[in-house]
Amino acid sequence: MSIPTISIPTDKLLQLGISEAVNIHYQLSPEELVKQALEKKQGVLNDTGALCINTGEFTGRSPQDKFIVKDDLTANSVNWNNINIPIEDKYYQQLKRKILNYLGQQGEIWVRDGYACADPKYRINIRVINENPWSNLFAYNMFLRPENTELSNYAIDWHIIQAPGFRADASIDGTRQHNFAIVSFTEKTIIIGGSGYTGEMKKGIFTILNYVLPHQKNVLSMHCSANLGKDGDVAIFFGLSGTGKTTLSADPNRKLIGDDEHGWTANTVFNFEGGCYAKVIDLSAEKEPEIFNAIRPGALVENVTFVDGTNKIDFAGKKITENTRVSYPLNFISNALEPSVGGLPKNIFFLTCDAYGVLPPISKLTPGQAMYQFISGYTAKVAGTEAGITEPKSTFSACFGAPFLPLHPGQYAEMLGKKMKEHNVNIWMVNTGWSGGAYGVGQRMKLSYTRAMITAVLNGELDNATFEAHPIFGMLMPATCPNVPEQILNPRNTWADKNAYDETAKNLANQFIKNFEKYASGVTEEILAAAPKV
Repeated sequence: MSIPTISIPTDKLLQLGISEAVNIHYQLSPEELVKQALEKKQGVLNDTGALCINTGEFTGRSPQDKFIVKDDLTANSVNWNNINIPIEDKYYQQLKRKILNYLGQQGEIWVRDGYACADPKYRINIRVINENPWSNLFAYNMFLRPENTELSNYAIDWHIIQAPGFRADASIDGTRQHNFAIVSFTEKTIIIGGSGYTGEMKKGIFTILNYVLPHQKNVLSMHCSANLGKDGDVAIFFGLSGTGKTTLSADPNRKLIGDDEHGWTANTVFNFEGGCYAKVIDLSAEKEPEIFNAIRPGALVENVTFVDGTNKIDFAGKKITENTRVSYPLNFISNALEPSVGGLPKNIFFLTCDAYGVLPPISKLTPGQAMYQFISGYTAKVAGTEAGITEPKSTFSACFGAPFLPLHPGQYAEMLGKKMKEHNVNIWMVNTGWSGGAYGVGQRMKLSYTRAMITAVLNGELDNATFEAHPIFGMLMPATCPNVPEQILNPRNTWADKNAYDETAKNLANQFIKNFEKYASGVTEEILAAAPKV
């Protein structure tokens, strides 16, 4: 069988503004990209054959340096705030010219064509232009990969232009500082400069999908993981960092649809991505065997350190950052579903790590409560997780993904509520945090109990359970659950001091109410009525 010749898209790159003198490395294999990165001394191999690199100054996203071009298309549709920060088109055009000129002066660039959205009806073709080979390897891992036969006349919907070595001049370029990530919905282009953190590319595309799919396609975009049961039932897991989203969706008895970004259509749930971008801090083969075993040739590991005198990764090492990560294709996971498209969801789980010990370990939500909790996106940080935190601290991130939502959170919540009602979907809140008291007094919920509760839901064993409403938050708490002690199902029962529980619950409720004030004008009465009652 002959291998099709892949022609370099020189004409289209010249039209974009790339110098004709530049050497274009187009659609290279992971092996070729790794070889080039090693030759350029931009990374090293670890003992299992993965490429380990350092992203430089930035080891995470820089939310205050991410901008959306404010123009006729976006002026009245984007929810402008301290996350969706506007920038004038003149500055975007100016920086795009500069970054393209910069890339043309480097002598060589790496270009890759891929796409987002596993459901072909919503596919978005993406051309990524990178300054270095390891960034292009990230694009190979994270975006879906077209067949070589598709590339001869590849119609590009969006461009990503990424140059970590290019620095903006904030005094004339309209940026806050030298690094930037700018989205132009009108030109369908993302430009990224001054930062080597690869996640800016991934989350740039997630941002545009969070605008295009709900706003133009009537598809709910979601920051979540998803898996598929043997009977075809889909489960979705929302949750902020530290709540157990990756751990709880990784079920050996279910196929993984994806671990981070999905769309919900009239009849499918589909993965946006072709890979996973997993945290590796404190990773072990015992805790996360799938991720651990994915660190192999073709994987890209970021900002880790090594055990002295070896090329063995020190997963506990935090010398560079706690945000150490690995990217790898989805097929590195043994139970990954390909293509990564499932049917309609039957159950949705909102995961929260409540360090106050107030919320039930599992509870069922009405549509109004589901929309309210979705917009709230609550979890809590505990002492030691961040400098200056000495007691539990509430964290709210709208729709469990506020930094990536160009539209008002109420729009996503209304879509969720409509779909929930239309398809009779159960939505559950799962507290993976504390029981019997707040952090420092109570105990962290046992993972075995949390898994038992989720398994009971997926097996339909809570369908006919007896429920009671939480007196303040209103969610319905089951009286019994297989393989879970009855006394922990109502959190108040686990506290020795019932009055202390009541006061703590009222305090948390007031934090919810205060946080929600900024969304109140953009949501329905049904959502407002689901607020906690103090």
